[in-house]
Parts: sequence; C-alpha cells; structure tokens
Amino acid sequence: MERTTGTVVRGVRAPIIREGDDLARIVTDCIVNCIEQEQITIGEKDVVAVTESILARAQGNYAGVDAIAADVAAKFPSGHIGVIFPILSRNRFAICLRGIAKGVKKITLMLSYPSDEVGNHLFDVDLLDEKGVDPYTDVLTEARYRELFGHILHPFTGVDYVDYYKTLITGCGCECEIIFANKADAILDYTKDVLCCDIHTRARTKRLLKKAGAETVFGMDDLLTAPVNGSGYNDFCGLLGSNKATEDTVKLFPNNCQPFVERVQALLKERTGHQMEVMVYGDGAFKDPVGKIWELADPVVSPGYTSGLEGTPNELKLKYLADNEFADLSGEELKKAISEKIHEKDGNLKGQMASEGTTPRHLPDLIGSLCDLCSGSGDKGTPIVYIQGYFDNYTK
Repeated sequence: MERTTGTVVRGVRAPIIREGDDLARIVTDCIVNCIEQEQITIGEKDVVAVTESILARAQGNYAGVDAIAADVAAKFPSGHIGVIFPILSRNRFAICLRGIAKGVKKITLMLSYPSDEVGNHLFDVDLLDEKGVDPYTDVLTEARYRELFGHILHPFTGVDYVDYYKTLITGCGCECEIIFANKADAILDYTKDVLCCDIHTRARTKRLLKKAGAETVFGMDDLLTAPVNGSGYNDFCGLLGSNKATEDTVKLFPNNCQPFVERVQALLKERTGHQMEVMVYGDGAFKDPVGKIWELADPVVSPGYTSGLEGTPNELKLKYLADNEFADLSGEELKKAISEKIHEKDGNLKGQMASEGTTPRHLPDLIGSLCDLCSGSGDKGTPIVYIQGYFDNYTK
C-alpha cells in the first residue's frame, strides 16, 4: 500500500538528566523504547536530535557569576568598560551582566534601538518617525531616551529592560551609565575598552571597533573559553549560548558535541542495525512575525551533527512543475511525469528554475528549527526528537 504520510516528527520523553549521566546511552534507550512501544518501522536516514541543554547538564557545564567576574577583571584591568549590543533577555543575558558588573568598577551600557539583535524591542519602531529620531546616526543619553520614549514595558515580559539592566549593574556595586546607539564606535567617546555582546554580528563589531581605535576588545565568545577557578567553559563560544540556571549561575553551551553525536549514532546502529543521523540542537532559526523576535539567540542552531546531515536540500518545486512543464497533464499521468522528473534530477539543482522557491538553508539549521518547535522550551519533557521521512520525496 502506498504511504499516506511524509515527514513524521515525534517528541520523545526522557528522564530528568543530571550531571554525570551517560546521556548517549540514555538517548539510545529512549529511542529504542519509543520504537518498540509505538511499533515504529525504522526508515531510511531517520534522524535523532538531542537538545543542547541536556547535554550541557550531563556535562555539568555551569559557571557562576564570580567566575565570570574573575575573567572580566583579568581581561579588562582598567575597570571601566563599554558593554555594547546585549540582547534584552532575563534568561540569556541578565546573569551574565551581573557577573560582568562584579568584575569592573564602571559600565557604560550601550543598547541598540529600537530593538536588540534578535528582535526584542525597547519600543515600537514607528515611534522613531514620530519623534524624528534617526537610529543610524543619533546617539541618545538615558535622559534623552526617557524624554522621547518614556518608560515602555516589553509586551510579553512586562519588563522595562533599561531599568532592569541598570538595577542589575548598580546592585553589584558597579557604576552605570546608559546610552543608546547602533554604531559600534559610538562607545569610544566613553571608553576605549569594550565588551561586545552581540551574537551573529560580533566579528564585524570587533573589527570596526579595533579600526576605530579601541584599545581592548573582547566578545562574549571570549569569556569563559577555559575554566576559571574550576568553572564550566566553552572553548568555541564562551558565554554565548548560555542560559540562566539559578540566580547566580548560567548553563553554558555544551562541549564535545561531535564525539557525542557519533557515539549515539554508533550505539543506535548497535541496538537497531540501522544507520541513523544524529544531531544536537539549540534555538531554531525562525522569526515571530507578531512579537518580531528572531529565535536564534544561540551562536549556531546545531553545534554537532553526523556527516549525513551536511549540505542543503536538493529539491524540485512540485507546484512549478505542475504549473509549467506538465501543465497539460493530470491524474496518474501527471504523477508519473513528476515522479520521473524527480528520479532524473541533478545532484545539484542550484540555479535551475525548477528548484526556485525551495529552502536554500543548511540542513542542520532546518532540522534544528523543526526540533525546537517540536520540543518547545517549557514542560513538554521531550528533549529528544525522532524524525522520519525528512529526506523522502514524492516518489518514496
């Protein structure tokens, strides 16, 4: 009988993971149990994905504010730094900011406006036009910002992030001044020592600052790249990708993801006899059209994946074929023609009109986004995702 479904995505429940757990074996057990209980027929190139948070937890990859403070103090001995372009997040940045503030005497906090890098807004963009403000050139003091825009609460969190971040800094005994600008070199009128807190634009920001005369420039990816007083660390992205664990600690992005996914792949083959693809995923890469938030606050969607997930989709656009090349066909004749076209397609469809409108993105980014939507970020209890049929096409 012909299959009636294509891609199937299952969130797989797992026990609560603790430091020291053999996560590769736990993941394998959970997938095998799921297959047996749900009576699933294993397919070709099934995908098993594991959220980064449980891998980091199993690794015990945590750091406290004191470790962050010590690293900041060592890198910025002057004691007065510019902290620029942080995202507006209680979960992602607030605890990091406390650690930074504990490591210096004064912070000039420079916030981008009207929103941060990932779309969290201080205020509605239309207010720029109403107030006659040019975000590309105008540098605003805190007083001028308040005069223009007042005290606006974030629509989802109910937080005034300007007040919130200022309170966090001063609460650590650190002096704080706040400015608003979108040009990196604006900070150099206040201090030549700068911590860049942007995520995906960090390399450009660092380059522009150094060219403009900054003396000391580091990014969040340069903090905790090695253990500090026994803390966790991440040699790839430092503090980027971290999340609040407690009021005084953050969970860092996991280390050694590649060996982990390859071990899970080997264990699954040993238990099932099938070669599955395995990946670790964090934030998905998609934008909310209502809240305007771009979800990707991690440095990458997937910090580790097996070789079968390398590359981009190589797909034909079925509706293009149906509306153009085979516009005069219908029914079984149309189905046969399209199936033959799929069988004959080139290994690389780049630039061909028949592939126009397909998604030209890295496969781990696409699949990781799918996984993030499936597992959610709350209490679903499914930090493992099992995907079947993702690489199927109309002929399978």
